[in-house]
Amino acid sequence: MNGMIHKLAERESVLLQAYREELVERIGRVISFDGTVQPLQGLHLYHNSVPLERVYGVVEPSLCVVAQGSKEFLLGESHYRYDPFHYLLVTVDLPNIGQVLEASKERPFLSLRLELAPTLVSSVILQAGHAEPRQHTDVRAIDVSPLNGNLLDACVRLTRLLDSPAEAGVLLPLITREIIYRLLMGEQGGRLRHLALQGGYTPSIARAVKRLRQDFDQPVPIEQLARELDMSVSGLHHHFKAVTAMSPLQYQKRLRLQEARRLMLGEDLDAASAAYRVGYQDASHFNREYKSLFGVPPMRDVQRLREEASAFPGQ
Repeated sequence: MNGMIHKLAERESVLLQAYREELVERIGRVISFDGTVQPLQGLHLYHNSVPLERVYGVVEPSLCVVAQGSKEFLLGESHYRYDPFHYLLVTVDLPNIGQVLEASKERPFLSLRLELAPTLVSSVILQAGHAEPRQHTDVRAIDVSPLNGNLLDACVRLTRLLDSPAEAGVLLPLITREIIYRLLMGEQGGRLRHLALQGGYTPSIARAVKRLRQDFDQPVPIEQLARELDMSVSGLHHHFKAVTAMSPLQYQKRLRLQEARRLMLGEDLDAASAAYRVGYQDASHFNREYKSLFGVPPMRDVQRLREEASAFPGQ
């Protein structure tokens, strides 16, 4: 009996390694240069041949799986590192800091990110009969968990669709639903239930996140936002931070500063113009907050980023 169990475990280990190798091969075949592509709706592939400095961005609800290398997300004081043996799940839009830790020309960092539409998540949850969260508590909207065989298998089959656009039209929605189901049945299932269904405070926080993202360049009085959500100001602060690791105003500030950086880098705006576009009325206030987040004043930061881009034109 023990010998049979040992053989089954050995066989499963071989199969998982074959899945990981296939994932590397299929992602590497589609994107052989440093950067990102979206070959199918909602599916993003990434390739980096060198470790990266911290990259500031906003990630929407997604499953992130690494085929090769490793990456870390920073949110508040928390660090979330994932690799070919662990997946990252994000369940609301989160401003974050990402950093590729392991990558080389011989073994580039390769990963995929699958968007998880909240309406689709809710549909799968209801079909699976998991309509109510087990507890009405706040749940942080990001975490890392071990990548098991069922979920890895579904991700591999997802990448196989890259070779067959005709099949993708039919099978992509089905495999995406399966992936959501696998997540629901795994140790992060509670995270999906809390943040996709009505119950507890997290759906209200998801609405607050949506409002702040839409109106990030406009003044959003926290008292007014709390009234819209039928919450007290202190309750909004507490539950928002429990889910996103930051206060509503910190969340809005992060969105503003990251958009200002994009405008200066991508549209060649000066600091004052970018500050005004994202909602700052005081340029000196903008400069102080920008330096606090990125470590250097705006124009010096943009100049450094351009110099790095010219040094690595393929990225």
